[in-house]
Amino acid sequence: MTLRERLAANEPPRPASLGHGALALHAYQALKKTMHQTILDRIDLERLKRLTAEQFKHELALLVQRVIEEERIVLNQHERHSLVLDIQHEMLGFGPLEPLLADPGVSDILVNTCDKVYVERGGRLELTEVTFHDNAHLMKIIEKIVSRVGRRVDESSPMVDARLPDGSRVNAIIPPLAVDGPILSIRRFAVQPLTIANMLDFKSLTPPMVQVLQALGQAKINILISGGTGSGKTTLLNVLSGFIPGSERIVTIEDAAELALRQPHVVRLETRPPNIEGKGEVSQRALVRNALRMRPDRIILGEVRGAEALDMLQAMNTGHEGSLATIHSNTARDALARLENMVGMANVNLTPRATRQQICSAVTVVMQVSRLTDGARKLVSLQEVTGMEGEIIVMHEIFRFEQTGVGADGRVQGHFRATGVRPRFTERLRMFGAPVADSVFDPDRIYE
Repeated sequence: MTLRERLAANEPPRPASLGHGALALHAYQALKKTMHQTILDRIDLERLKRLTAEQFKHELALLVQRVIEEERIVLNQHERHSLVLDIQHEMLGFGPLEPLLADPGVSDILVNTCDKVYVERGGRLELTEVTFHDNAHLMKIIEKIVSRVGRRVDESSPMVDARLPDGSRVNAIIPPLAVDGPILSIRRFAVQPLTIANMLDFKSLTPPMVQVLQALGQAKINILISGGTGSGKTTLLNVLSGFIPGSERIVTIEDAAELALRQPHVVRLETRPPNIEGKGEVSQRALVRNALRMRPDRIILGEVRGAEALDMLQAMNTGHEGSLATIHSNTARDALARLENMVGMANVNLTPRATRQQICSAVTVVMQVSRLTDGARKLVSLQEVTGMEGEIIVMHEIFRFEQTGVGADGRVQGHFRATGVRPRFTERLRMFGAPVADSVFDPDRIYE
């Protein structure tokens, strides 16, 4: 079947309600789809496997141009270039997602079925003009993404977590769980991970807070980072890990590996979902237990979400100091309550008081990060766990962000300040050669 015959057979219906722009888009989508199939019919995949990526792109471009000439398809130079690029993206990349993945300003890509693709730029969502041919096309792209990391998605396993080659986090959910069609969510991984200098530029924290964070990393203090979805927990975790000395052995444990540690001695572990028979699952709890046998100096847990909380606390209490973890929670106090509930999921006979004592002994600092209404992400609270009074865990806030209002441009107004409490961990900082001046905790110093 020729390209023209395929176009005639596959041309989508043209509702009268569609404007000229929409009609042109439908025609282009039909052309791209049929051209892709024609290329697949003509191409010698075995020969192309022996080519480099650049050689493959060049051969693909020549073949697309040849088909256009043979079929006498009327396209201007810009349309030809766009068609060549799109076919290359289909064959070598992730189809319509490639331009969005190449845009450094995009932090999230949210695909709500084939015809609605949203992105987040500067903390705000916006609808794009990117579309897929249909839901079957979107499913092919999802399958290509998850298969590259040895995972699968189908009716028997309709939810999956994966990652892109650059480390970006991917979640997909398909019918029957997703009623309207496949849903794909991509949390972008920055090509250049944010540094502490970037966070200072964005006013996510203040210079005195940076001094304390650096000292906490050097003094091997256990830290729990709390926050909501998209609040910047993983970004802060990456920044904190940068303060760990390069001489230490670090083991990271994640559902989908995305941490970007720059130390020379890092071991990365990743969970595994069950296979099609429901067997072979490797949970975070199993990886935490295994990590304890790997002689780690530090254990970094990407996110605590279940029974592994107990093993993490025990690791922190048995010599693996300086460990880091993140947890979903709205406040620092709620983070400890959630941790207590997760310990209960481990099916051990611990009383509430014993559980809280474990938490008190293990966790020294809880940091709360938030994404504010204007999209800005800030470290809004840094608190120290000081012990127990009766049945209650006692916490002292060291730094906080105080919101004073919202400007006419929609930006949140407020300032950072210390509370005036001198934390108990300052003595440990001094012992590890990372002392912090008392002036850092001066409540009269305000940072806008």
